[in-house]
Parts: sequence; structure tokens; C-alpha cells
Amino acid sequence: MPAISRRAFLSSAYLSVALLSAQAGITSLAGPALAARGPRRPRVYTRSEWRADPPASKAEVLDRVPDRLVVHHTATANTGAADLEAAFRLSRAIQRYHMRRNGWEDIGEQFTVSRGGYVMEGRNRSLPAVEAGRHVLGAQAADHNDHTLGVETEGTYTSCLPPARQLAALTSLLAWLCDAYELDPRVAIVGHRDLNRTACPGDRLYAYLPQLRADVARRLGGREPRRLGAAPPWPAPPGVSPGVREGAALVGDLPFEHGPAVGPHDLTRHPRVL
Repeated sequence: MPAISRRAFLSSAYLSVALLSAQAGITSLAGPALAARGPRRPRVYTRSEWRADPPASKAEVLDRVPDRLVVHHTATANTGAADLEAAFRLSRAIQRYHMRRNGWEDIGEQFTVSRGGYVMEGRNRSLPAVEAGRHVLGAQAADHNDHTLGVETEGTYTSCLPPARQLAALTSLLAWLCDAYELDPRVAIVGHRDLNRTACPGDRLYAYLPQLRADVARRLGGREPRRLGAAPPWPAPPGVSPGVREGAALVGDLPFEHGPAVGPHDLTRHPRVL
């Protein structure tokens, strides 16, 4: 093996140190840059993946962002299969109910989270709209559909909380939505009963919302959102003072019937909301 001169050795050592320093510098720069990025988009199964029926018409896309993310429950059983195919069946069942029984153009909510922790796109065009910073008009919170986005949480949560994997998926989805729309989770995340006369999303899940907001805020890394947004002057449900929802009953007390979804203000402003 040929001898290596002292100069060649020192030169090689210097280059190695320089290379390591450069790599360290890149790493130190990349760390904050990566930290500054928002939460990654969770795995969202598209309509084609859960084999949605074609909508009666294309959903209306508004050139604005929603200011509230509305948490619902589906008022369905907390038992049964929780695998991916069960999640797909759930989305198809909700869509059939909304279109065939309610006579709507498509499924009402923008996203659904199954008990198994799978996230599905709901109303058509919802996923591309979020990625474009726009809002798909849904049918999920009466008289508030033009400024709210709905997330269905599979199950009935009047006396129990969703499973841990479902809460984790819900948290990831809401963190991504808050980041995409630059919303403050402390203000943006609300329950259906905050807007309409209903028990949705159930007493236990509703009581969990402060923790959910805090968990989402941690996912955002303490970044200040651009849209803090005070609550708009929402109309109170008939015969109910603003902010009072105690004792409200589930409308119809049937699966997928968890409170008012479309109101006269929706139909006046957006006749195609259904």
C-alpha cells in the first residue's frame, strides 16, 4: 500500500471536517425550516377510494375560507367493525341517506372520521378546495353552511368518548385544516350544538372540545394564525337564547340525523346548498 504524505493526509482531514461542518450547517438550517412547516396532511381517502356515487351536481366552491370547523357525531352505534372497508361502507351509507332520504345533491359534510381512525373526503370537491384555500358549500349546520366546514365523527358520544385512534385522527385532520386555512383552533373548532338546537356532537365529545383545541394548537407549534376572527352574529335557534343548548334532543334520534343541517338562510343565499 503506497505511503500517504503528511500534506495529503491533512488536506483530506480538512476536507472531511469541512464537509461535516457543511452538513451540520445544512442540518441546523433545515431544522427550523421543517419546524416552520405546518402539520402534514393526514391520509384522506378520496371519494373514488370509498366508491362514492356520483353527485347530482357539482358542489359550489366559495372564494373564501371557512371560519369555523364544526364537529359532529353520526348518531350511529359505537359497535361493529372498525376496519378500512367498514369506514368506506359508512361513507356510502351516509351518502345514500343524504341523497335518497333527504333529497340532497350529495353527502352533506366535508369530511368523515371513522371509529377505526380513517379519514374520508365527504362532499365532492372538498379536498381540492382545502388545498386551494377555498370552501366547499356543504349541508351540515343550518344557516351556517357558507362559513363552516363539517367533520362527521362516527358514533354516538353522549356518554362516552370516541376511541383513542379516532380522536387522534380527528386531531390530525383539524390541525391540518387549521393550518391550511390559517385558523385559530381556540376559536375555530366548535360543536354542532354551538350553532343549532341539537345535542350533537354528544355531551362527552362536546365536553372534550377544549382538550381537542389545545391538542390542535400544540400540533400547530404555537404559531399565531392570521385569522383570529371574532364570532359572527349568528342567529339563535328558535326559542333558545344564544349559547344555551343544554337538554336539546337529537332531531329524530336516528342514525345520520344529528340536528338541523340546512336552514332558510342557506337556501336564500345559496339555492344549491342541498
